Amino acid sequence: MLSSMMNKTSIKTSSNGVWQGDNPLDYAFPLLIVQTILILFVCRSLAFLFKPLHQPKVIAELMGGVLLGPSAFGRNQEYMHRIFPEWSAPILESVASIGLVFFLFLVGLELDLNSIRRSGRRAFIIAVAGISLTFTLGVGVSYIFRKTVDGADKVGYPQYIVFMGVALSITAFPVLARILAELKLLTTSVGETAMAIAAINDVVAWISLALAVALAGNGGDGPSKSPLISVWVLLSGVVFVAFMVVAVKPAMNCVARRWSSQHETGGEAYICLTLGGVLVASFVTDFIGIHAIFGAFVFGLTVPKGGDFSGRLIARIEDFVSCLLLPLYFASSGLKTDVAKINGAEAWGLLVLVITAASAGKIIGTFAVAMMCKIPARESITLGVLMNTKGLVELIVLNIGKDKKVLNDEAFTILVLMAIFTTFLTTPAVMAIYRPPRRLSAVAGRRRHSISANSSDELRILACIHGPANIPSLVNFIESTRSTTKSSRLKVYITHLVELTERSSSIIMVRRWRKNGFPFINRLRQVTELSNQVALAFQVYSQLGRVIIRSAKAISSLATMHEDICHVAEEKMVAMIVLPFHKRWRKIDGQDEVENVGQGWRGVNRRVLEGAPCSVAVLVDRGYSGGGAPAVQNVCILFFGGPDDWEALELGGRMAEHPAVKVAVIRMMTSSSSSSSYSKGESQSFNNTAITNMNTLAEKENDEVGELEEFISRWEGRMELVAKVAANTIEDEILGIGRSGDYNLIIVGKGLCQVARLAEHPELGPAGDLLASSNLGIVSSVLVVQKQLFTQAKVAKINMEEDVIV
Repeated sequence: MLSSMMNKTSIKTSSNGVWQGDNPLDYAFPLLIVQTILILFVCRSLAFLFKPLHQPKVIAELMGGVLLGPSAFGRNQEYMHRIFPEWSAPILESVASIGLVFFLFLVGLELDLNSIRRSGRRAFIIAVAGISLTFTLGVGVSYIFRKTVDGADKVGYPQYIVFMGVALSITAFPVLARILAELKLLTTSVGETAMAIAAINDVVAWISLALAVALAGNGGDGPSKSPLISVWVLLSGVVFVAFMVVAVKPAMNCVARRWSSQHETGGEAYICLTLGGVLVASFVTDFIGIHAIFGAFVFGLTVPKGGDFSGRLIARIEDFVSCLLLPLYFASSGLKTDVAKINGAEAWGLLVLVITAASAGKIIGTFAVAMMCKIPARESITLGVLMNTKGLVELIVLNIGKDKKVLNDEAFTILVLMAIFTTFLTTPAVMAIYRPPRRLSAVAGRRRHSISANSSDELRILACIHGPANIPSLVNFIESTRSTTKSSRLKVYITHLVELTERSSSIIMVRRWRKNGFPFINRLRQVTELSNQVALAFQVYSQLGRVIIRSAKAISSLATMHEDICHVAEEKMVAMIVLPFHKRWRKIDGQDEVENVGQGWRGVNRRVLEGAPCSVAVLVDRGYSGGGAPAVQNVCILFFGGPDDWEALELGGRMAEHPAVKVAVIRMMTSSSSSSSYSKGESQSFNNTAITNMNTLAEKENDEVGELEEFISRWEGRMELVAKVAANTIEDEILGIGRSGDYNLIIVGKGLCQVARLAEHPELGPAGDLLASSNLGIVSSVLVVQKQLFTQAKVAKINMEEDVIV
């Protein structure tokens, strides 16, 4: 039965369907689809479970492969024969290998050889020390394996030494980059040193891999071949690399330049040419006898790292390769891993020996030499732990070793489990040894800044943007807010918020804009599109001295982005943070279209509102833009009372100084509060306590009205006070103002207004939520202001969140 099924599937790709009596799982393509769905589901589920442990995605994919293989689910023979039969293995591995080839091309794009040259002598010495000691221990481990593991002595000793030494001494550069990014260490001194050492490790690993493949030949399978064959393989590999450097690299520089000038019209041809070049280079190295992935990696090194060409390449293939094809490779590796092969105390002792040798070699070698280079002890031990990270490259080495018959099933399984164990422990160990400084600690004792409390001659604002779409409204806001009097300057720190993900493009972005000091805050370069737009938008103001602009880029995961924003606000002592709302309205063919950047950014805003060291404003943009010299802007401030509304008034007062801005302050009142007294008959129905409370409230209200009138009078007619009595409900009055279109911008405090409505955006407060709604016909842009007041409950909440984050 199995034989006939194999014969049938060997000639048929797809089935005729269940209605014609075919089982789709007996045919290649439907079975591949089922395998892919199952692999993605298991890997993604494990990634979700491991996320609170700050584990890289590679751990979930490795564990998913092991679970799907004979170590767990595969113990059910019916499952293995039906879902992962032996005849399907070449098909699955072929598809996975295509993903692997393009992923290694991405790794080559990530690895900048110029950064290795710039890394200095210290990083090179530390890298060599860690590799040398681990490789030496690997020689000893290989000797023990050959004496202990059945069949290991059938393989030539040089091949076994090289594969074992490379497997133990490799540091996974892409995995390490993502661990550092997750821990927010990527641009610290420890992170930059670790990346430089790992890059050197990566180059050495690829050279060692090529050497190992060349020496392996057929391993222990088939008749032995002349050593000259290995020499020819190595020489051919050297010629290939030389050709790529001398001929292909200048050609790729030319392609990148021509694409940059023609990408609007003929750019697709250059993308296709490059992707085809990846496949050609892979075929050449496979033809030589090294491995197809080596050609893809070297080709990736030849692509220029600067400019937009490499970024466009990454955008085209990264998600498809990393999210769909690469997990298939890990799963195919897991299908070869059988924990049952580690049988008996002797085999488990070998596993402990391998883990100890790999960890001790990397940690001790790196730590000792780092101390000799005068790196502090805590940073030195952290570097040692980070260098013990394993990942895809090691898995490639192990798979090649197994395919070449250098490693048998038992040795392969032991080394795969070692890779999982060492990488899994890296993040917890680094967090225990080298905890980054807490950014939101001592909240209760730190100074709070606000516009009303600003006593200096310079108002500082931190304005955040998600992208170029936020620039026009921000330009208009800054123009309206700048003071025309020379006594009070405006200094704006414009921060472009960029989400850091596990995508290669995010890691490359961090490396390009990295700057020593505070992690993930990086100066914008003039070569970027966004920085050009920012520079152009504010060039006039800077030249005239009306406003000082400082641009920066904050690159972080959305879960910790608020830490970066709050840290900059505290460091720069800004009076207000301006955040873009997660929704933005724009006109398309006369119709309002809502752009939503995602709930993740809404979460960033909520956390900033909770933990900011200063006032916070959220700008809901409904077309609030007008260029550098706007026409007359009509601004409305809704006043209900309370600290948030008073902070909004202070901001409105600053806007009133601008000759092109008209500010109206609308004091909202209900019909019951419009009268300063009540009838004698009504008062008799209250008891004495109620009368006393009402008198107290009336006195407070009268005091606030007096303060408000005094504040308005300070602006000498540039602010208009309007008392508006709600005819029906406060909600109807607010909606009427928002729908009228009389005002370009409505400023409202987050605080005291009460409306009878289920909140859609509770972080904006009742009035702000009402004005930010999508389906109520509001046409004006809205600025919701919160004056930060810390309570003991809020301090406890922020401190608790710190403990979870750090």
